[in-house]
Parts: sequence; structure tokens; C-alpha cells
Amino acid sequence: MLPPHLHHIVVEGPIGVGKTSLARRLASFTGANVLLEKPDANPFLERFYRDSARYALQTQISFLFQRARQLEELQQMDPFRTQVVSDFLLDKDVLFARLTLADDELKLYQQIHAHLKPASPTPDLVIYLQAELQTLTERVARRANPVEASIAPAYLEALADSYTRFFHGYDAAPLLVVNTEHLNPIDRDADFELLVSRIGKMRGRREHFNLAA
Repeated sequence: MLPPHLHHIVVEGPIGVGKTSLARRLASFTGANVLLEKPDANPFLERFYRDSARYALQTQISFLFQRARQLEELQQMDPFRTQVVSDFLLDKDVLFARLTLADDELKLYQQIHAHLKPASPTPDLVIYLQAELQTLTERVARRANPVEASIAPAYLEALADSYTRFFHGYDAAPLLVVNTEHLNPIDRDADFELLVSRIGKMRGRREHFNLAA
């Protein structure tokens, strides 16, 4: 089992790394509630992947309002009685905003964000999943989601690099950086058990888990 003090776990990482699948598996394993992003509910996302310059602001604002509503649900839960596993960290919104928005759009988005002021409780643990660009590209192609069909490799690479820079300086919550090149905790029970064991052994606020080939 996971340590009992981990009431709120966030699984994060770039598109295709497996964060949603792992969040679901951890929630099932612990009996926790699962709080997931809903990309299919964003009416601008598919258009953004086809024409990012034109639809970046609409996509970003739509996600912001969606996450704000979900975080309201999280706040209504008893943090000492309810375990929650989610696949998004509100703090990383700035990552997408800076990557996709023009300067004037970024200023407007920041104003909207500041006015909305969505409260984001600090997680007890953030699990940041990493993978090489080729691996991410293969995983995105394998799941054959029509919405993701237009994702450009250059965007995926820029996104992965942005995640690396973001979590390099992240210190708001305990962080476990997990390299998934040779670890598949979603489809392999043994790897999932290894990850759960590694989580249980965490003693510092920032640790790495990299399974050798």
C-alpha cells in the first residue's frame, strides 16, 4: 500500500507519457477518487493541434475554466478522509501558456487567471513521468486518438523540454521523477509494484527513479 499521509497525489508529464493511465491505476490500487483532465471536453483542442497560433488562447482558457471547476470539487472533499489521484497540476498551466501564447495573449490570459484565482491545494506527492521524444511520439501514435492526429513532432518536443525545465526548479511539493523508458507501470504488474515500493521508500522532497535497461 501507499503511505497513508499521501492524501493527494498528482501524476504529471507530457502528452503520451502515460500520466492519465497511471493516475487511474494508482486510484484503483488505493481506492482513491480520481480527478482527470478532460481534453475531449475542450472544443478547441483539435483545432489547436491543427493551427496552434490561431486557437492557442481559446484552448488555454477553456482548460483553465475546466480545471477551476474540478479544483472546486477537490476542495469540497475532506483532505484527511479522502484520497485523490489526479493527472494535472494547475501550477503547470504557465508552462503551456508561455509555450503557446503570443505576448499580448499571454498578458490577457494572466489577467483572466488572476481574476479567476483558482485555488490549487498543494499535493502530498507529484510524480513526474519522463520519456524520450521518440517514445512519446510512438505512444501517441499507438493510441490513435483522432484529436491528437495533428500533433506536430516539433510541438511535442518543445512541450517535453518545457516540462523538463518546469520540474527542474519545482519545489512546491515532494517530487518523484520517474523515467519510463524501461519502466511500464501501466501494463506490467511487476513494474507497477516497483513504482509503488519506490514511492513508499521516499524520504527526501526530490528523488529520481530510473530503471536500467
